[in-house]
Amino acid sequence: MPRPRAAADALAVTWIGHSATLLQIGGLNLLTDPMFGLRASPVRFAGPRRRVPPGIALAELPPVDAVLLTHNHYDHLDTGSVRMLARRHPEAIWIVPLRLGPFVQELGPRVVVELDWWTEHTVGPLHITATPAQHFSARTPFDRNRTLWCGYAVRAPRHGVLFAGDTGYHPEFARVGRALGPFDLVMLPVGAYEPARIMQPLHLNPEEAVRAYQDLSGSNGGGGVMMAVHWGTFKLTLEPMDEPPARVRRAWQAAGLPPQGLWVPRHGETRLVPGRTP
Repeated sequence: MPRPRAAADALAVTWIGHSATLLQIGGLNLLTDPMFGLRASPVRFAGPRRRVPPGIALAELPPVDAVLLTHNHYDHLDTGSVRMLARRHPEAIWIVPLRLGPFVQELGPRVVVELDWWTEHTVGPLHITATPAQHFSARTPFDRNRTLWCGYAVRAPRHGVLFAGDTGYHPEFARVGRALGPFDLVMLPVGAYEPARIMQPLHLNPEEAVRAYQDLSGSNGGGGVMMAVHWGTFKLTLEPMDEPPARVRRAWQAAGLPPQGLWVPRHGETRLVPGRTP
């Protein structure tokens, strides 16, 4: 992990765990869905418990310039993590989907920007666009879908990144690739997919993630490196925790894609991604 920041022309990403990453791009440090808590739950004594410590401790993070939140589920928006980050990194810009801003701002962040799908906000040299996702939002039984959910495309002068957020497979991946690609790095969820009769509309399984990657690449060849996230940190659904990485490797090979294009990271692992885009 470069400290305090990577070079302006470099792209580095570190897997903290689940959908939380440290994305170092354009000379800035971004966090995605920064979940550092012990449980993905509204209470401390029950709910899915973290099986692996964060790959970077919250107190060990370099300076944070922006945070990308995709939606309000407990495994992605952890109030304790938000409060601590707001105290330690008060200048960070928090980018959230539509109507989630007031909830996040009450937790302490000073600058919160709401985005609708296909709308953009600029942070320094970065152009950050909210992208469509097929999911839902809720923190209680009474607030379902009152706030939006999304992914994010991040464009720097020399790199492009897609962080898909939580999503099922949908037809907009190809449009995202055409409109906002090509991408040097595509972060796609590959876990929490069983039982399929319930989870398929909400989460990609490994085969669907590879298909989404191919849609995003399109004819421009802009898929870059696929990073498999949203697995191996919390036990959320019925598939074995070690199944997603094995299945995504098999699906990648079956699709005839180059072996070096798939990255199944270890917690805390950092990768420097070469630039492919102008």
